[in-house]
Amino acid sequence: MSARIQYQCQQCGACCRIPGFVRITETEIPRIAAHLELAEDDFIQRFTRLTPQRGGLALIDKPSGECFFLEGNTCRLQAAKPAQCVGFPNTWNTPGWEKTCRAIPLTN
Repeated sequence: MSARIQYQCQQCGACCRIPGFVRITETEIPRIAAHLELAEDDFIQRFTRLTPQRGGLALIDKPSGECFFLEGNTCRLQAAKPAQCVGFPNTWNTPGWEKTCRAIPLTN
């Protein structure tokens, strides 16, 4: 069995520009809201949307499709990032992600 390659993020912001859904969990809401200095309800109303089939909440996007919290190549939520963001591309990814992501393969 081969070892799974792990990647080190280069904080290029490419993954944040891919249209889709950044799902957030109930446990992430208080942390993100506090980071933004907002009440939880305000954060939910201003910065989330329902996922398809009403399966949960996701962060909103800019009209361009990139994450609302991306500023240049910097994430405004860096200190409170959702687990989905933290895990890319190691715990999940999309077909063809290597074409845009600049993560560096780590060697053991």
